[in-house]
Amino acid sequence: MWNYTKVEEFILLGLTKRLDLQIVLFVLILISYVISLMGNALIICVSRISRRLHTPMYFFLSNLSFLDIGFTSSVVPKMLINLLSKKKSISFEGCFIQMFVHMCLGGTECYLLLAMAYDRYVAICSPLHYTTIMHPSLCKKMASGCWIGSFLNSLIHEFLALRLPFCGSNVINHFFCELPSVLELSCIDASLNKTIIFFCTILVVMGPFVLILITYGYIISSILKISTSIGQKKAFSTCASHIIVVTLFYGTIIFMYLRPGDTHVAGQDKMATLFYSIGTPMLNPLIYTLRNKDVKRVLLGIIRKKHMTEK
Repeated sequence: MWNYTKVEEFILLGLTKRLDLQIVLFVLILISYVISLMGNALIICVSRISRRLHTPMYFFLSNLSFLDIGFTSSVVPKMLINLLSKKKSISFEGCFIQMFVHMCLGGTECYLLLAMAYDRYVAICSPLHYTTIMHPSLCKKMASGCWIGSFLNSLIHEFLALRLPFCGSNVINHFFCELPSVLELSCIDASLNKTIIFFCTILVVMGPFVLILITYGYIISSILKISTSIGQKKAFSTCASHIIVVTLFYGTIIFMYLRPGDTHVAGQDKMATLFYSIGTPMLNPLIYTLRNKDVKRVLLGIIRKKHMTEK
């Protein structure tokens, strides 16, 4: 039995202690959050409204937008409140709920980006069999697998973290309840948790990332076999947005979780986490809409219809 006083709440240090910078950060993060919500919600609505976009690619893209809304919403609202509050606290239960949701949605996105890469692989490497292979039933199973796999991974980390006693400092040097930062406050050695985090990160992050690289190796090989430069350019353009999103998302996560422990700097870690938690969900809809002709056509069609009805 442990003789300790249980921590009832945690204090989040946030990004900075300077009041003037906190106001600036509040405005910038609020704008980014609103853009993220509007952009991702727009992709979901457009994908559902237009029958032209009822394809596997846009099914996965809608799932990605839904994930991004939840992923950024698991962090930003509480962060905005704390930026304007003197006491930047979060309850013990609220902290672990936030940690679980953030891990679950982040892991699901890792798997979902792999599913999207497979969709592009089938579209380019086996175009004649695309509709046969990527039927709605398979797409739903793949999406469900992404959610279930990430849920189980997050459940393991949450269960192991809840078994630790928290009886000393309750100050988290971060702007949200991130698992490694919370583990630092444990009264006992959390080496087992950290080891499991490392191996699970390899499975959840590096596993899908390596498979995506292999998939794109086959895709690039198939594109280079196309006889015309126009055909090559068209084939590559269907993958360009996904490649950019994969680079942004996986790049920051790998930088965060797969570096040697002695190279971690609190300020750098916070900025990297801020980027993949807020920046990436905001950029994803911009990347997909600005580079995607189908989405732009549908949006223009909706605007024209609205304009005609107003007349």
